[in-house]
Amino acid sequence: MNEHLEQLAPQPLWRHFRTLCNTPRPSGHEAELVATLERWAERQGLAHDRDDFGNLRIRKPASPGREGAPGVILQGHLDMVAQANADHPHDFTRDPIETYVEGGWLRARHTTLGADNGLGVAAALAILEDDGLVHGPLEALFTLEEETSMGGALQLAEHWLEGDVLLNLDSEDRGEVFIGCAGGADIVVEAQLPTAEPGPDEVAVQLALTGLKGGHSGIDIHRGRGNANRLLVRVLRALEAYDVRLAGYRGGTLRNAIPREAFATLVLPADEAEAAARRVAALEQELRAELAGVEEEMMLTITPLEARPLQALHAHASRMLLAALNVAPHGVERMSSAVPGVVETSNNLGVVSLDEGRFYLCALVRSLRDSALDDLADRFRGLFDLIGARTRVENAYPGWTPSPDSALLARFQRLHRQLLDSEPAVKVIHAGLECGILAGKYPGLEMISFGPSIRGAHSPDERVELSSVEEFWVLLRALVEDLADDAAARGG
Repeated sequence: MNEHLEQLAPQPLWRHFRTLCNTPRPSGHEAELVATLERWAERQGLAHDRDDFGNLRIRKPASPGREGAPGVILQGHLDMVAQANADHPHDFTRDPIETYVEGGWLRARHTTLGADNGLGVAAALAILEDDGLVHGPLEALFTLEEETSMGGALQLAEHWLEGDVLLNLDSEDRGEVFIGCAGGADIVVEAQLPTAEPGPDEVAVQLALTGLKGGHSGIDIHRGRGNANRLLVRVLRALEAYDVRLAGYRGGTLRNAIPREAFATLVLPADEAEAAARRVAALEQELRAELAGVEEEMMLTITPLEARPLQALHAHASRMLLAALNVAPHGVERMSSAVPGVVETSNNLGVVSLDEGRFYLCALVRSLRDSALDDLADRFRGLFDLIGARTRVENAYPGWTPSPDSALLARFQRLHRQLLDSEPAVKVIHAGLECGILAGKYPGLEMISFGPSIRGAHSPDERVELSSVEEFWVLLRALVEDLADDAAARGG
């Protein structure tokens, strides 16, 4: 499948990306891809090993005469976000990604594309097999489970990597280079709430809020897109006037993707059902008007259910849960004063579910400041304590402190001017690059992050600009060669 990818330029990079598209690799299911890359390394005569977590490293010796050059680590993550449209059955653990080109962009049919971070991985593999490239010692580091927990970076072995500079290939904007990123943490809330059987005069309905754009919970959090969990809770609050009780709920699938869809099962008095349906229709128009120009495909529907659920929340528990969800922090909390135009602190209400009284929420808090991250997490704890829920912080990872005077950055800027006749924008990103974690484990590494233009990451609208991939490849190849010419950087 995806044979057409090998007709694109640069051909070596796209050939490897085809392998990634054809090999299922959602977070936690990277084993088949790791084995495939190990077999490839053996055919190339390249050394490879794994650390205890399973992160993969492939090494290539320096070109003759460049042994004293700085060691270069090419770094990316193997996993991809698994998101598909609700009407498109796709098993991300078995099915390949089907790609197509449209208007100068590569897309996937009804699913995420996996350009995040498949293109960075493909570029590193293409560099390793490029026998015409003059280079110093090379290491390609491929981490696991970045999209769900940053697990690969957090568990990365210390004293394992040997390089001096690290090129993170997980950025998403041509003409930009990143030197800092936000830290983050998962906020997990759980509770067992009291339930009761529906009464004889109650009927069941399902609410569905669908058609939102979704997107990356860091990069896109400031764009004003709808969050399906936030919007459906607002609708449920309005329906409390009709004595509804919440019986079931599911919204969002990943804590780092802005939820595109949410569904709720309700019970309510039979004589209120018609009025509730009219209110839902009016609320759909309200939300459409508020989100005009941003969420043109949003739909809000109410459907009668023949079978009633066995249990629904007690009326008081339902009201308390919806009240807590309604005021839970969401979206941009604060913009940075130090880095204009960059979000400093935010939260994404990523995954919410209710099943037989078991409530679960997973939100992702991000911040350039660890103190602000801790404060927002504590606010979650304080809020959900009020309804007797248990709150915990998981998978916390540090931010990446910018180094604007970095020699590596200056080198990249010089090459960008020479090759592309433009000055790259130096950026700090409100997303969880692995650089912050890696810098903590290897404090002597110089790092930058750059990549091609990817839009709609973490959603089925994900796409990559083909011309930007060519530009990315030219820069990466030139930077590796330029570093090899600087053997004096290590006193060699």
